[in-house]
Amino acid sequence: MSNDWKERLGVVFSTNPDFNYTTDQETEETTLDPSKQNLKIWLDRLKGGRVATVVRGFVGSADDLATLGKDLKKSCGVGGTAKDGEIIIQGDHRDRVVELLTKAGYKCKKAGG
Repeated sequence: MSNDWKERLGVVFSTNPDFNYTTDQETEETTLDPSKQNLKIWLDRLKGGRVATVVRGFVGSADDLATLGKDLKKSCGVGGTAKDGEIIIQGDHRDRVVELLTKAGYKCKKAGG
């Protein structure tokens, strides 16, 4: 067990000598196989009336989400972001994104928009 005092900031300590301090460490979600993913492709309006393609429903780690987002942005030739389980791609690229994800083995379909 680490004895790093920074992990225990803001913790009230017990006077019980047998007390065992444990930290709540978040476990990284394991990434599902592409064939088990069920992604939805949305068209969303951002501030200023700009349009963005949004991929929702990804189940997996933040690193895998970022990698998939990077591949999609590169293939579409535009910018965007990947965070909070979503991939946002600038512009209306729904057809291209569905094509790319299907080719990579993901189950996906266009949703409302």
